[in-house]
Amino acid sequence: MSAAAAAAARRILTRLTGVMASRLHAQAKLDQVVEIIGECLSSEVCSIYLLRDGMLELFATRGLNQSAVHVTRMGVGEGLVGAIAKKIETLNLAEAKAHPDFQYRPETGEEKFHSFAGVPIIHRERAVGVLCVQHVEPRRYEDVEIEALQTTAMVLSELIANAELIDEEDARALTPEQTGPQTLSGLTLVKGLGAGHAVYHQPRVEITQVMAEDTEAERQRVYRAFDKMREQIDALASQAEFGVGGEHEEVLETYKMFAYDEGWSRRINEAIDSGLTAEAAIERVQQHTRMRMREIDDPLLADRMHDLEDLSNRLLRIVAGQVGTAASQGLRRDTILIARNLGPAELLEYDKRRLKGVILEEGSLTAHVVIVARAMNVPVLGRVKNVRTTIREGDEILLDASAGQAIIRPLPQVAEAFHARFAKSREKQAAYASLRDVEPFTRCGTRIQVMMNAGLRDDMAMLAMTGADGVGLFRTEFQFLVSATLPQRERQTRLYRDVLDAAGDKPVIFRTVDIGGDKSVPYLASEIAAQDENPAMGWRALRLALEREGLMKVQARALLEAAAGRALHVMFPMVSEPWEFDAAKAVFDEQLAFLRRQKKLLPERIHFGAMLEVPALAEVLDLLLPKLSFLSIGTNDLTQFLFAADRANPKLAERYDWLSVAILRFLRRVVEASRGSGVEIGVCGEMGGRRLEALALLGIGYRRLSITPTAVGPIKEMVRKIDLAELSAAMAGWLADPATNLRRELAAWAEAREIEYD
Repeated sequence: MSAAAAAAARRILTRLTGVMASRLHAQAKLDQVVEIIGECLSSEVCSIYLLRDGMLELFATRGLNQSAVHVTRMGVGEGLVGAIAKKIETLNLAEAKAHPDFQYRPETGEEKFHSFAGVPIIHRERAVGVLCVQHVEPRRYEDVEIEALQTTAMVLSELIANAELIDEEDARALTPEQTGPQTLSGLTLVKGLGAGHAVYHQPRVEITQVMAEDTEAERQRVYRAFDKMREQIDALASQAEFGVGGEHEEVLETYKMFAYDEGWSRRINEAIDSGLTAEAAIERVQQHTRMRMREIDDPLLADRMHDLEDLSNRLLRIVAGQVGTAASQGLRRDTILIARNLGPAELLEYDKRRLKGVILEEGSLTAHVVIVARAMNVPVLGRVKNVRTTIREGDEILLDASAGQAIIRPLPQVAEAFHARFAKSREKQAAYASLRDVEPFTRCGTRIQVMMNAGLRDDMAMLAMTGADGVGLFRTEFQFLVSATLPQRERQTRLYRDVLDAAGDKPVIFRTVDIGGDKSVPYLASEIAAQDENPAMGWRALRLALEREGLMKVQARALLEAAAGRALHVMFPMVSEPWEFDAAKAVFDEQLAFLRRQKKLLPERIHFGAMLEVPALAEVLDLLLPKLSFLSIGTNDLTQFLFAADRANPKLAERYDWLSVAILRFLRRVVEASRGSGVEIGVCGEMGGRRLEALALLGIGYRRLSITPTAVGPIKEMVRKIDLAELSAAMAGWLADPATNLRRELAAWAEAREIEYD
């Protein structure tokens, strides 16, 4: 907004202030508004159209026939006024009749007017009316006049909403498609069904006051908000996920460019000069940005404008003092959470009793937030488009993540059918629960170990409920992710002791802390991010723990003290070479010797293992296996390293298949290299919890799976229907002479034997 436009807008707003403060009824106020705008802009015609019952109705006019007021109506998309409302864009025409959308309404008496300019009146990001001016002489309106109209339209939005001149449904949407049932599709990240009401992870700021009482005070609020926002953006630069070359670096640089753009801050200041509050000024500039975005055909440039919109939302939340997420406000009813993306710690902040599902605009299959959601038994649908334009806060949502769909604002009969399916699903889960005490033997008599993954104290209740053979992976980093500071030894000890107490006689394999990459913690962020251009393969997991010696020592001591008098199973993540395992074990040996000198009660025995996630480790198994009690394959990281496909990159979410020949041949080679070593080999990645993938793993020689608790029952049921000799022979044939689609071949094999695999 130019200084001249700000001055023009201020003149209008100064006069409108008195009108809005008066005790006149809403219609009288609108009648005065068109007179004021017409006079200030020397316009022969000024008219206000508002949305009522889905139609745009002429509510007030200066210059057109007064008899047309509340008579002239047009649909959204009909005529010039309808086009403005539908596209939420500005029109500025020297000759209105030349425009293809022009429609003549004889009752208005507008045939003598040639020029036309109109702007949408926006409420909650949707057009609820149109403010327009007309002249007899053909001419384009000056930018100063258009910007003054846009600012005035914002003030009108507040007047209209407060006076309840529009229905709430009209304020929220323009078409039946936007208020009626809608089905959105996406990528299944965590299977399951969920029903609840939409809650945005970052709630929209509602602007309650548009006109400023103290311009200078509003300016200072914006200055402080800009300072805080720029601090946040600078901090992002030091976080691991933004320390990447290529696209991430480009995004960060764009964010920084916009955050420090003097033109953007100047436009907001000029909007404040016109008489708007800090929030309204930011929103005013943001509305202008949205209109520009709709005119941009270049996808790259459009993405840049989206970046600016994200920053505007951040700035708006800061200046309004609403920087927290929905988790800080608490969930009041069953909820489907809506977000662009989430980190694992952010998800853990939500009340599990109320959180019934998650819809992400981005998301990838093996991101850690998905692993956490699976552990929480929360269905997740990712890569969903048009979320913000389709889903409103509070909308009822039926989430069928298994089918990759979300039904928004369902019809009663659809909701009834969904809940009937939900009930059947629960019956099926009950059937799986009945297998709790059944040992998973195959048809040929082989005992398969079915263990569960965990990471929270509350997860341990699932051990008894599922009948799992133990915890094959306890992710100790969850405690680090949800803590604001590094967890003290006593606190860690309490957690590990509680977990062992809950497990009883069943084994628990504790994986030492695996942070870094997409599991950044704030108190180590600057260190983790140091020079990592690719955090997934950078300073993380065991590498971080070995270099930050105190971290590893504290955890080792906590685990040893917690396991006093019983067996302790410890697993080191992301081992690349045998010396790393030796170094990690030496830390435990040192702490064990210390406790022995202190005459402390020690674990009865300690079993050390490693995770095979880095492909290089497979080449030195002959050197490592003699040192191990067990080896677990972490298929999530292993897959991203094998395919050079970053698990956190949504564009690569579907670029690899766990049933690819490359992965299965690699995994089979590990089994063969381990044969005769006496070392237990298992899989503790998400691959083992999917029935078709689990079939393949059993077919190539794996006999221990550690999976999400909800998958224990289905895997147990499947195991009991398998003849391993037959399955192994089929897998050997497929891997020797690969089919075009191994997934399809394995599915057909399962169907022929009435084995459920979905």
